Amino acid sequence: MATAPAIPINPTLGQRLAGLDPAQRMRLGLGIAVFVVIGIVGLMMGRQAEWRVLYSNLADKDGGAIVAQLSQMNVPYKHAEGGGAILVPADKVHDTRLRLASLGLPKGSVAGFEVMESNRFGMTQFQERLTFQRGLEGELTRSIQALSSVQNARVHLALPNQNGFFREQQKPSASVLLSLSPGRTLDRSQLAGIIHLVSSSVPELTPAAVSVLDDSGKLLSTPPEGANGVGGDAQQMQVVQQLEQLYSRRILDILEPVVGRNNVKAQVTAELDFSQTESTSESHKPNQAPDSSVIRSQQVVESSNGSTSTAAGVPGATTNQPPAASSAPINGAAQALTPAAGNGAAANTGSKRESITNYEVDKTVRVVRGGTGVVKRISAAVVLNHQSATDAKGKTTTTPLTDQQIEKMTALVRETIGFNKDRGDSVNLMNAPFAQEKQVLVDLPLWKQPEVQDLARSFAWPIGTLLFGALVLLGVIRPAIKALSKATPHVTMPTPQLDALESDEPERPVLAAPVAKAQLPLPTTSELALTNARKLTLDNPAAVANIMKTWINGEPAA
Repeated sequence: MATAPAIPINPTLGQRLAGLDPAQRMRLGLGIAVFVVIGIVGLMMGRQAEWRVLYSNLADKDGGAIVAQLSQMNVPYKHAEGGGAILVPADKVHDTRLRLASLGLPKGSVAGFEVMESNRFGMTQFQERLTFQRGLEGELTRSIQALSSVQNARVHLALPNQNGFFREQQKPSASVLLSLSPGRTLDRSQLAGIIHLVSSSVPELTPAAVSVLDDSGKLLSTPPEGANGVGGDAQQMQVVQQLEQLYSRRILDILEPVVGRNNVKAQVTAELDFSQTESTSESHKPNQAPDSSVIRSQQVVESSNGSTSTAAGVPGATTNQPPAASSAPINGAAQALTPAAGNGAAANTGSKRESITNYEVDKTVRVVRGGTGVVKRISAAVVLNHQSATDAKGKTTTTPLTDQQIEKMTALVRETIGFNKDRGDSVNLMNAPFAQEKQVLVDLPLWKQPEVQDLARSFAWPIGTLLFGALVLLGVIRPAIKALSKATPHVTMPTPQLDALESDEPERPVLAAPVAKAQLPLPTTSELALTNARKLTLDNPAAVANIMKTWINGEPAA
């Protein structure tokens, strides 16, 4: 019996996949898998969190302990700056720091007197003293790091063991190593404050025994007296620079409102005398008047020959008056005092009186000590730019200053720096056009501009992922889908009755051709098959019903 042609029905997805060859099925599966992976990677990269620094400048030991702890806490991390910093997602920075701090990490942090709390039983006196020294160094380090200019600090204390049996006790000393923040410096007052802080925290520690260094190895503290003059020279140079900057700032402040900002340049050179001088002078003035002079010594000698004389003179108040002032010169020769002619004394009186008076000599002693940092000479050089004017059309022109304007500005500069002609000060003010730097604009192509390159880097990954996904979709998945839609399964249903009707043509008797007036068209094969089917349906309806039921249920006929 002949087989009927394939009859198509509505296929399912599994039937369509079964209709593909193995190569098409492999390409379809691989394309779908690659497309799903691209989608997942793009989603993860789009939702990637921002990374922040958790800790930086860690020691290798602390870094390893922190990384191990982050792995246990399931916190993602990565390294930066050549391993010098550990980065974590921005939303987990503070929580991770608190959790690590509860575990005592990083251990490299500065510890103060809390190290005394971990004293174990059986510690020796040396260990206790060493623990106290470590705690004191940690507390001093914390205090120094509290300064805004200090980024990191280390303090080393040398505390000798005090013993009452030693006649001469050793004095303690200290060294401080500072790491300053970028762009920060310490002035003399701040440095003196650090030295005073350390010396005041340690008993019997003098400020001269405290050395302060920066991270480049430069000595910041002043060396002790008698060591060398390097520290003093550096301090003197700093004083000169500060004075010159002060004068320059004053000149700019007085001239910028007149000529405009960036139209004036000023430099000041100051010569200071740091030598210490001491002079002593002694002066003797001539003798002063007797009433204002000071008597050093006085000697009066009176002698008599023993002769007696009767009282003479007029009795009364006049004889009771003190003697008048001596008319002898100061420090002069002694003169004999003879009785006055009119006092009525006896002629034979033989008495003599000598008086010697020595007065203090006037002397002045003056000691003068000259101060350090005395200004010897100041020189100022000022350059002014030409005046610029813009007309109504927007054209800018420059004109030099007049002689009158230059003279007035020179007078302002002299008054600003305290000009003194006697000490040789000089002021030189010049008016000249400033050189304008021409900015050469390089016309970079669009793809070389930094902004475009940064934008391209930010969109490179999403756009690349999208293009790769589209390539996979159009190059692999779409052809497989087209092949899947064309693949239609065929089900062969055995239909013996119809096969017999379609394949076996009944033998028909040959009749004589009727004589017709007009020739009729002959029936086709399909029309004959349809006629036979109708006849079969009329003759055997049960068999036809069974065939139709088999077609509908998709079951092969028995």
